[in-house]
Amino acid sequence: MKKIGVGLIGTGYMGKCHAMAWTGVRPVFGDVPDIHLVHLGEASQELASKKAAEFGFAKASGDWRDVIADPEVDVVSVTTPNRFHAEMAIAAFEAGKHVWCEKPMAPKLAEAEAMLAAARASGKVAILGFNYIQNPAIRHIRKLLDEDAIGTVNNVRIEMDEDFLADPDAPFQQRHEAVNGHGAIDDFGVHPLSLISTLFGRVSRVMCDMAKPYPTRRTDAGEREVEVFDIATILLRLANGASGMIALSRTAWGRKGRIAVQIFGSRGSILYDQERMNEFQLYLTSDRATEQGFRTVLTAPHHPPYDRFIPAPGHGLGFNELKIIECRQLIGRMRGETTVAIDFEEGILIERTVDAMARSFREGRWVDVA
Repeated sequence: MKKIGVGLIGTGYMGKCHAMAWTGVRPVFGDVPDIHLVHLGEASQELASKKAAEFGFAKASGDWRDVIADPEVDVVSVTTPNRFHAEMAIAAFEAGKHVWCEKPMAPKLAEAEAMLAAARASGKVAILGFNYIQNPAIRHIRKLLDEDAIGTVNNVRIEMDEDFLADPDAPFQQRHEAVNGHGAIDDFGVHPLSLISTLFGRVSRVMCDMAKPYPTRRTDAGEREVEVFDIATILLRLANGASGMIALSRTAWGRKGRIAVQIFGSRGSILYDQERMNEFQLYLTSDRATEQGFRTVLTAPHHPPYDRFIPAPGHGLGFNELKIIECRQLIGRMRGETTVAIDFEEGILIERTVDAMARSFREGRWVDVA
């Protein structure tokens, strides 16, 4: 594979992240083919042309189907709102393209299952946008768990909070529509589930409660019902026997990008917070009692692939660097390598867990994950 032709559908926050990742992956890693930014698709020709010029794409179209039909495109980045993922990804597979789709797979489990079936039938690579698992800190935490550094893990707690929907006077937006999913458990909850999947494996049972802090939002035509839930608390039982909890809020004033992970084992603990993404805390009972306490570990060149970006410790990576790492994992999959990424096979387990959470809330009981 001497070159890769890239198609991009959607140019919002995540579309820009994908464009930056495709532009940066070769300078950072060096061991990838030539990247050609071939075709960009948006909702209108005017917007597509504007963004293609900004992002460096050769062609632009107001119809996303033109991107998928382009014979020069080898892989399609799907970064549109959730409700469009299934149709676009399936069309890309049917056209013989690899797919890099943002999370979650789709608002409905049946749509996600159809995406998986299309990926299997195509034989093409299909990964999801879970870039938090690419953090060198998370990779090293996984290494510590593999080395049994904190003994047998018995409890995992993850809190994910932001405040972009915290203002009760803010207007109704597309995130409040049920057509885009359940709310916090799939817009947010898939990220903690991606970390659980990467660090521990499968979730076997869930018990979920959800809440709407603001049942209505204003529109130009008056008040409109909020159709989804912005707060959720989920009890978990992992397949390895450990207990767990996920707490989610899109209305938590003061929280900007918090994913707080606490891992408790028989011989120690590990703490991590996405708002301080270049460090984690480690407590080991093997330390002398006189010095026992949480130590702060800063990521550095000896936590790969940090070294691909910065030669000095403590300088720190950011959200977009994680996307570049994820892009390299995708390219590796396209070349037949085994890489760190959540593909559609693993992603469907996350979607089934979200579906179990929704059923648990509706039925008021523990639900086994299919």
